[in-house]
Amino acid sequence: MTKIDLTNKTILLTGASDGIGRGVADYLMQMGAKVAVHYNSNKAAAEALVDKHQNGSQSFQADLAVEAEVFSLFERVVAHFGKIDVIILNAGVFLPHSTTSDTKEWLTVWKKTMSINLDAVGLLTKLCLDHFLEQGEGRFVYMGSRAVFRGETEEYLAYAASKGGLTSLARSVARSFGKQNIKSFIVSPGFTRTQMAEQFIATHGEERILNEIALNELTKPADLAPLIALMCSDQMDHATGATIDVNAGSHIR
Repeated sequence: MTKIDLTNKTILLTGASDGIGRGVADYLMQMGAKVAVHYNSNKAAAEALVDKHQNGSQSFQADLAVEAEVFSLFERVVAHFGKIDVIILNAGVFLPHSTTSDTKEWLTVWKKTMSINLDAVGLLTKLCLDHFLEQGEGRFVYMGSRAVFRGETEEYLAYAASKGGLTSLARSVARSFGKQNIKSFIVSPGFTRTQMAEQFIATHGEERILNEIALNELTKPADLAPLIALMCSDQMDHATGATIDVNAGSHIR
């Protein structure tokens, strides 16, 4: 395994107990980082990940759909570690709300999606900007989606819109705060083999997904982790503002 030295880095990773977040958190700890492992409901998985490495990382619970809990998460992480060097904004929901459904029900899903995928991201961005400006540097890594560039199916309009907003936010942070030694990157995955994806595979079959990608196997969280670790280091700083596609060739720009 290639070593990306993240010793002395404190990284807040949202949605770190499952899926992409868990795979990335595990890798970052292997590279020496102390990780604030955020989770909403899967406490056992978050604590197991922290116990696995025993390197000073810590788990933190928060429901990102609740504004007060977003504030609390940031405050608790800073109080525990004394600083945040990098925030990885990974937590998100992928909720269907077909346009054929009742409009009020459709709007309820839209609002929930935006509250987690965009509103919480915006608030954590502001909180970390204040923190990074005070300490003189910092890095953001935003988890986007290929849906921003190729669009999504009609039952995931809120998801696509939220990731579009996130991507524009990340680029704006890069342009606005580079002179203050603050960098911002976007990772744009496609279909990634996670617990949520396994549910889709069980319903629709793996062949359907394989037929739309260029490779012979689905992307795994481990395929994203080294790139994100590099973004957390100082070795990719001149790519600030960049969006890196990791979608197995299913959408090539």
